[in-house]
Amino acid sequence: MSRFWSHLVSTLDPYVPGEQPRIQNLIKLNTNEHPYGPSPKVIAAIAQASDASLRLYPDPTSLALRQAIAQRESLDAEQVFVGNGSDEVLAHAFQALLKQERPLLFPDITYSFYPVYCGLYQIAHRTIALDAALAIRPEDYLHGDAGGIIFPNPNAPTGRGLALDAVERVVAGNPDVVVVIDEAYVDFGGQSATLLIDRYPNLLVVQTMSKSRSLAGLRVGFAMGHPDLIQGLDRVKNSFNSYPLDRLAQAGGVAAIEDEAYFQQTRHAVMQTRDGLVEGLGALGFDVLPSLANFVFASHPRRPAEGIAAALRERGVIVRHFRHPRISNYLRITVGTDQQCGQLVAACAEILA
Repeated sequence: MSRFWSHLVSTLDPYVPGEQPRIQNLIKLNTNEHPYGPSPKVIAAIAQASDASLRLYPDPTSLALRQAIAQRESLDAEQVFVGNGSDEVLAHAFQALLKQERPLLFPDITYSFYPVYCGLYQIAHRTIALDAALAIRPEDYLHGDAGGIIFPNPNAPTGRGLALDAVERVVAGNPDVVVVIDEAYVDFGGQSATLLIDRYPNLLVVQTMSKSRSLAGLRVGFAMGHPDLIQGLDRVKNSFNSYPLDRLAQAGGVAAIEDEAYFQQTRHAVMQTRDGLVEGLGALGFDVLPSLANFVFASHPRRPAEGIAAALRERGVIVRHFRHPRISNYLRITVGTDQQCGQLVAACAEILA
């Protein structure tokens, strides 16, 4: 701790991202990255944008990208906000929309950046316990005492998802506060709440291109909602950084949205591999939660998760282990290629034997 830190900095408990080890020939299944590369059209668009125009500032409104997203989702561009990854978009939502007098509500087991934002922006919050099956119960968010609500759908790190009618119950039941649905993993089997946007002015849907569109390294996230909500995000963005997306990110983002065929092909490939991974782990005695994400959440009744994770690492396979009391015996395993998942299952069989 430095004597030059502000009081706020000294109180922060920062988010810890998944490990990015610099080890060759590693099977890296710990950060939910897409196992396949981005669309070739994305690479071509970035290459085409890599010219003398880089001396100029990018479009501060990212209009072409917002229009592409809006067209795909049957929205208007004024209903779309883009930012430097969905983490930045979420951060702006916390500042612009979720900092209220009453506490913000989110699950006790969820994306661990939420309490970090609350600490950074000094937002009162209250966690709502998942049920015994580690699922979100919509009725727990209908008491009318919230200053705002946020949860991922599918949830992370559990991978469990809510049906659209269950999400709508929460949104409709809280008409006076903003409900943010964080859909980072929705494209792997979930149902997006974007279909509800035109009916509920209090709904903000946040998505990312890091997962289903293989662009974790490009940092493109976006939010969709009523124009009033989008204007609030814009006011915060333009008070912080007017140019969050560079020219290459905007060009690549547009190309990723427009290549629907590649998007469908690769997301279905991940879903098919996930089914095989669940089957393989189940055959070894793992309990695997139902997943609508590009990862699975698994525990073994006879072996501690931390020990399995350590033994996998010795065999060149990295998965994610959390030390939260309710989930300390679970492993979050990213869905890789068929070959990677096969090697993971083989390594688990060797460890359990």
